[in-house]
Amino acid sequence: MRCFLKALSKAQLMSGHLFVDETKRRDYLMVVGVVLPKDLTPARKCMQGLILPGQRRLHMKDERDSRKRQILSAIEKLDIEAMVYDAGNRYRTQRDARAACLRAMVEDATQHGHRHLILERDATLENWDRQQLIEATRRLGSTVKYRHETAVAEPLLAIPDALAWAYAKGGDWRRRSCIRTVRQV
Repeated sequence: MRCFLKALSKAQLMSGHLFVDETKRRDYLMVVGVVLPKDLTPARKCMQGLILPGQRRLHMKDERDSRKRQILSAIEKLDIEAMVYDAGNRYRTQRDARAACLRAMVEDATQHGHRHLILERDATLENWDRQQLIEATRRLGSTVKYRHETAVAEPLLAIPDALAWAYAKGGDWRRRSCIRTVRQV
């Protein structure tokens, strides 16, 4: 896995798909995994291949440590970028923290020419997210498209789930996440 800050040409960054999940373990963090269009199919196959019989999806909180290591190792081999948006505990509410993360994501996506933002569906936040994203894209004149998906329907949402879990857990787990770029928002 290349880490987000590595120097990449504008052409390499064009039209990436940003897969987003959050963690509220200690501080409020949103993690983005960026997958280029040419890598979408192999990355989906990889993540689907990790789903065990009887599982509908990968979810780090439900896995044994050996499986967590296996999942993080598989993600590390994928050709993706990863970044943490860290709102910490600087905001009055989790929604305020989420809004700050979403605004920063849209700014970065617009700056790097990414076109697709896919968030894990949370029915309690979907309409609210949509309003935040409408405001952020309009303010920037951004053409970023966004949608919410379930992790069952979009296996690539397992990537930010795993990375967010590992980063928030800290220690060796954080090292395994290969996240080297953290943006304070």
